[in-house]
Amino acid sequence: MIETPRLILRKPQPEDFAPWAAMMQDEEVARHLGGVMPPSVAWRHMAAAIGAWTLRGFSMFSVIEKQSGQWIGRIGPWQPEGWPGTEVGWAIKRSHWGQGFAYEGAKACIDFAFDSLGWSEVIHCVSESNESSARLAERLGSTYWRTETLPPPLERYEVRIFGQTRSGHRG
Repeated sequence: MIETPRLILRKPQPEDFAPWAAMMQDEEVARHLGGVMPPSVAWRHMAAAIGAWTLRGFSMFSVIEKQSGQWIGRIGPWQPEGWPGTEVGWAIKRSHWGQGFAYEGAKACIDFAFDSLGWSEVIHCVSESNESSARLAERLGSTYWRTETLPPPLERYEVRIFGQTRSGHRG
């Protein structure tokens, strides 16, 4: 678990499924995450995130807003098999956009990746049309490195890779 001034980042729990699935039904949120997902597909995505904790020892955290106790998204280290690198990614419910939650959570996860996981670099996979996430990646200290196609079954998605090294991290 990671705690920030306004957030609790913890492993996903069964009770997180309903808000996770609802977020993935929001077209504005889902358009940069592979598109709107029916609950059965969102369940598989959440199960993959939970399973990665066992397989890799890290994965996406559920983001809980301290003030309300509400689940507001997922943020965390991510590296499925064949992924283009050691990523810290994020997705926040639209009702909580523009409040700095993605920055606060991602910054804490980058620190966790470098300090606890021992990663030498962190990347962010950002779709070409997602300018707000590109700006967030830059605000977090990352710069554009390259464009890359994701591995199967996501090979139809080309993403911009933003990244930073441990030695260049601002902490």
